[in-house]
Amino acid sequence: MIAEELVDLGYEASLAHDGHEGLAAILRDMPDLVLSDISMPMMSGFELLERLIDLAPRFSKMPFVFLTALTDRDSELKGRRLGADDYVTKPIDFERLATIITARLAGVARTELWPKLIALNEREVECLTWAARGKTSAEVAQILSLTKRTVDFHIDNARVKLGAATRTEAVTKAAAGRLIDP
Repeated sequence: MIAEELVDLGYEASLAHDGHEGLAAILRDMPDLVLSDISMPMMSGFELLERLIDLAPRFSKMPFVFLTALTDRDSELKGRRLGADDYVTKPIDFERLATIITARLAGVARTELWPKLIALNEREVECLTWAARGKTSAEVAQILSLTKRTVDFHIDNARVKLGAATRTEAVTKAAAGRLIDP
């Protein structure tokens, strides 16, 4: 019934009948979003989310929403502590569910768009990458055959473009935005 409603709303939906099937489908299909019950045979929704976390960072940006009959506070807190993006209880309010799905998918779109809006040049990427690997400006300068001053110039330019206050924050933002591969 839920899958039919999602299809009627314009979404493509895949079904799995237990946690193992769900994990296999996620690994195979890389869906844009996961809706998961908690009480499932073979592997609970909690266990499914834990397995995905163990496989991170590949799944770190994929929204995960629990859709469950478990209305107790402890279950919701456990789900949120594990990293669930939302926790929706039955009976299902399909308008609310559609709003949650739209918002979660829009959040993914924003995180995918952000790196495209930041135009780091090749030298800035190189300098930040080496800084992310723990190299000092002097070491990066030697590796790239530049002066320390030039390395600091490129890192500072990248820092400004990323809206970061410090070199460390710039490296963190660039790595999180997949602008560099530390």
